[in-house]
Amino acid sequence: MTAPAPDQAPGAALPGEIEAVERRGDRVFSRVAVGAGTAILVALAAVAVFLVAQSLPAIWAPAGSFRGTDGTFWDYVAPLAFGTVWAAAIALVIAVPLAVGIALFISHYAPRRLAQPLGYIIDLLAAVPSVVYGLWGITVLAPATVPLYEWLAENAGWFPLFAGPASGTGRTVLTVAIVLAVMVLPIITALCREVFVQTPTLHQEAAYALGATWWEMVRMTVFPYARSGIISASMLGLGRALGETMAVAMVLSPSAIISFAVLQSENPSTIAANIALNFPESAGLQVNALIATGLVLFVITLIVNSLARWIVSRHERSLESR
Repeated sequence: MTAPAPDQAPGAALPGEIEAVERRGDRVFSRVAVGAGTAILVALAAVAVFLVAQSLPAIWAPAGSFRGTDGTFWDYVAPLAFGTVWAAAIALVIAVPLAVGIALFISHYAPRRLAQPLGYIIDLLAAVPSVVYGLWGITVLAPATVPLYEWLAENAGWFPLFAGPASGTGRTVLTVAIVLAVMVLPIITALCREVFVQTPTLHQEAAYALGATWWEMVRMTVFPYARSGIISASMLGLGRALGETMAVAMVLSPSAIISFAVLQSENPSTIAANIALNFPESAGLQVNALIATGLVLFVITLIVNSLARWIVSRHERSLESR
């Protein structure tokens, strides 16, 4: 690199170099991008301020001021928060293995003429409204699962999750979890498929050169490369399951309890479904209580996304250190 002449300014272009000229379009694009990022932060802060301001009357209200409990606000929201996390967690356990398997089949196993239509079908599931899933869950899935639930209660009732008596209608938290799993399946599958496809070809060919089979190649190259993407996709699906409203409200028979049993008629409700069912007929302090439960859901979602971001960042740092 040629040193600048003694009489030349430090930031001036050297002889023969082309000095970049900032154009009006660059300035406009930069300001629009900064404005869009700032707007997101302002909107998030405004939502947080609204939720906190409207939640304080309910949080400070005396015991016995809320429906379904004689305790404080925390006694009121605890079963709802538990039901929200519990149903979403079961849905994630069901959906993630299926989504990873489908994405892997589309990206590495299926022939092209089959993989492309199957990918379109999976993407189409994401466009189905949640109320349709709710109707399917209450009219088709719930009655169909009754014999299975009765069999599980009779033969595996010793396990706390399958403790009886089984619901005679099939409207249980397990049915809700299955519906949520079907709803988040397209999101997780589509993201995992894109990550699998981006696995470097040289890595895969190197595994083949070392004598690896097809599955060994996938296990040694595709999964390590896509681990952070799988985690991110799972967390996005979890966020969708945590905030789902109509499907849960239509399928579940809620109760103000905390129970890990997934086959019984009494099930903990979720925050979103509770707001949807009770908001139209609420007034005064009850509205503040529902908004306060929305604040709890807001905090749960932030914690889940922050945890996912931390896991992904830690995985990326471990890959860079190798």
